Amino acid sequence: MRKRPVWFTTVVHFAIAVLVGTLLGSIVQTQLNLAALQQMGVDISMGQRLATTLGDLATFSPVYAALFSVGFVASQIIALWISRRYCDGRHRLALCTLSAMAALWMSFHLVDYFAPMPTLIAATRSAAGMAAMVLTAGVAGAVLAWLNRTGRHSARTASSATMALFMIGAAGITSAPDALAQQEVAREYQIETVAEGLEHPWSLAFLPDGRMLVTERPGRLRLLSAEGETLTASLAGVPAVFASGQSGLFDVLLSPDFEQDRTLFLAYACGTQAANHACLSRARIGETGLEQVEEIFRAQPAKQGNAHFGGRLAWLADGTLILTLGDGFDYREQAQNTASHIGSIVRLNPDGSAPADNPLVDNDNARPEILSYGHRNVQGLVVDGEGRIITHEHGPKGGDEINLIVQGGNYGWPIATAGLDYTGARVTPFEEYPGTQPPLLEWTPSIAPSGMTRYDGTLFPQWQGDLLIGSLVDHEVRRVTLSEDTTQAEDVEGLFAELDERIRDVRTGPEGAIYLLTDNPEGRVLRVMPAQ
Repeated sequence: MRKRPVWFTTVVHFAIAVLVGTLLGSIVQTQLNLAALQQMGVDISMGQRLATTLGDLATFSPVYAALFSVGFVASQIIALWISRRYCDGRHRLALCTLSAMAALWMSFHLVDYFAPMPTLIAATRSAAGMAAMVLTAGVAGAVLAWLNRTGRHSARTASSATMALFMIGAAGITSAPDALAQQEVAREYQIETVAEGLEHPWSLAFLPDGRMLVTERPGRLRLLSAEGETLTASLAGVPAVFASGQSGLFDVLLSPDFEQDRTLFLAYACGTQAANHACLSRARIGETGLEQVEEIFRAQPAKQGNAHFGGRLAWLADGTLILTLGDGFDYREQAQNTASHIGSIVRLNPDGSAPADNPLVDNDNARPEILSYGHRNVQGLVVDGEGRIITHEHGPKGGDEINLIVQGGNYGWPIATAGLDYTGARVTPFEEYPGTQPPLLEWTPSIAPSGMTRYDGTLFPQWQGDLLIGSLVDHEVRRVTLSEDTTQAEDVEGLFAELDERIRDVRTGPEGAIYLLTDNPEGRVLRVMPAQ
């Protein structure tokens, strides 16, 4: 019988070990994520646990295989070579096991460093979770050492195994996104550039005299004329901003009595990479910049990282204001902890204190400022003429939501969501869960919603009362219609896709025009007017 070549046997051994490491890693990360939900009191049946585990094997394991296999194969080539060269074929078990664990630990840290999110695989957010995942690599290394236990192929294993690096390392499969055909229609609008050269503009406010204030994420508050000319590139007195990744200067909101008190409010990230917060400051506009700048609210507790701060502001009719917050990405379970501001929406008096009629103000175990909780990253906020609070928030991979906010409402994150983690792993077995508020509308795949306005101008009567929502992923504005009682929403169409730019904010101007901010290093302020 013809003998198989050494390289073939080696590749098979490596493939088996990679398969073992991938399957174990997928199963362990699923159990760690489910354990985090159970610690919050979520009831998960054995059937739901099994379905979630199998689902992750289908959607998470291919991604994990790509991350795991390259480092694993390289580490095992080195371990087997050292065993042969310096140990006369001995200590294979220890070398393969320990090198596999070290390789996966390094792979996790490398991918977290280069990926836009703080932690790519949620199971590794804690030291215990990291250790459990790393141990699965150790098991895979031990399997490979056992498969090579006879030493029969040791002399050529290291050179033959190089081929495995190419054959197994291609485990990640990338599918091209579906192309969406767009029909050419006669445009009923025209778009003009008002201002350009802004660095990642985030929010826009109109002054009573026609001038505009634009926040730029690195920490600048730019003053523009009504024609878009820069009057002041950055007003003096802006609070110190923690600007990194998604963090920076966010929303600007004028006082309802701005013409008398010249007061405005700024939402921003403050602190450092190791300890930061979403913050809110109040100030007056003087002749040369901001004056009497005072921090009036700081979300607690501090967190690490530079993602998911929320940052939108709006007034309610009773003179209180709303600030939306995020879950900090790595702190998603805190969104269900009312003793923390993380993952909530807060309602504040103009001095930053908690209104006496807030829903949790009498709960000694809750933050009195909280209006609602269970949010991931709320970056769209509208208060309509009836006083209804409409928000949207980012899901992970899918699960973006539009919500109608009720006082004290729990909006489910991370217990209930239609989205998956960016790796394809299940965040939760549940799309709905008792005691949580379902969304009015959900987007899967994600559109990455940003600024939002409910159009109330007269220039585009066909859009009266509709939500216009910026999309960072689709490079357009989504038009969403609402039912009369605001209990149902429908995504109708995409607008302004010809711009092909990330839309960060959408505002209705005082003259009824629609203003857009483009999220680029050379961002623009655009004005949408009816076609001539």
